Amino acid sequence: MQPIISIQNLTKTYASGFRALNNINLDIRRGEIFALLGPNGAGKTTLISIICGIVNPGTGTVLADGHDIVADFRAARAKIGLVPQELFTESFESVWATVSFSRGLFGKPANPAHIEKVLRSLSLWDKRDTRVMALSGGMKRRVLIAKALAHEPQILFLDEPTAGVDVELRRDMWEMVRGLRESGVTIILTTHYIEEAEEMADRIGVISRGEIILVEEKTVLMEKLGKKQLTLYLQKPLARIPAELASPQLELSEDGNTLVYIFDAQHQQTGIADLLRRLDEHGIDFKDLQSSQSSLEEIFVNLVRAQA
Repeated sequence: MQPIISIQNLTKTYASGFRALNNINLDIRRGEIFALLGPNGAGKTTLISIICGIVNPGTGTVLADGHDIVADFRAARAKIGLVPQELFTESFESVWATVSFSRGLFGKPANPAHIEKVLRSLSLWDKRDTRVMALSGGMKRRVLIAKALAHEPQILFLDEPTAGVDVELRRDMWEMVRGLRESGVTIILTTHYIEEAEEMADRIGVISRGEIILVEEKTVLMEKLGKKQLTLYLQKPLARIPAELASPQLELSEDGNTLVYIFDAQHQQTGIADLLRRLDEHGIDFKDLQSSQSSLEEIFVNLVRAQA
């Protein structure tokens, strides 16, 4: 299946000489939720802004649903909805007028039923006649999402969509995102809440210093790079780990009540059986054990640190 977004050899250098993007190659699949992660200044917003036609590309090509974003700008842009990070809205207009106007900007005929559906899905229907300037910050964020969905885009960019919003809105927003994906909309999101990417995304892309350093299925990424740890809850506290058991993979908690063993689940020999045997030889008994895997946040931090 042809990707809905195809980026080839994209480079962006500003007049100051700063290279924000360096030879980006990326395909985004139709109907997926793709999370783009990276530290501040990595190039996330620049990349999104180029795809959405806000910033001019340098070299390279970008296709949105088969349309070149430069040569066929109007057709490409009509496929895309953008929820920007910043809150800027037409303060004196009503919610209904603001969202309806956004639809008209893309040459779409009036469709009150669709606008009502969008507003209801975002809990904005009761605010439809309220001026945007009178809304709370969380409600203004909902209006931005409604504006982005007004023209029925096939691609939706969410740039830090839950920054500064309350827990209820965050939950409602992710329910809406799941519903959009089920209807066939492709979602590309950037977020500082990495647990959201871990919960929502099908694939993860990591950008650092203007370069894509990794693109992988979320589950495969966590299997490949996520270390596992075995926590042993001891029957009696230890003052220290016996010298014969000392290893960089084995740590004792400050209170001496737990041992944590880090291992790579991809290796055939994890060392767990040997560890348990040696603990028994030293008379170290445990009452319980628990295995857990590294979170996406830990994997992300390690990846970026390795690039520094």
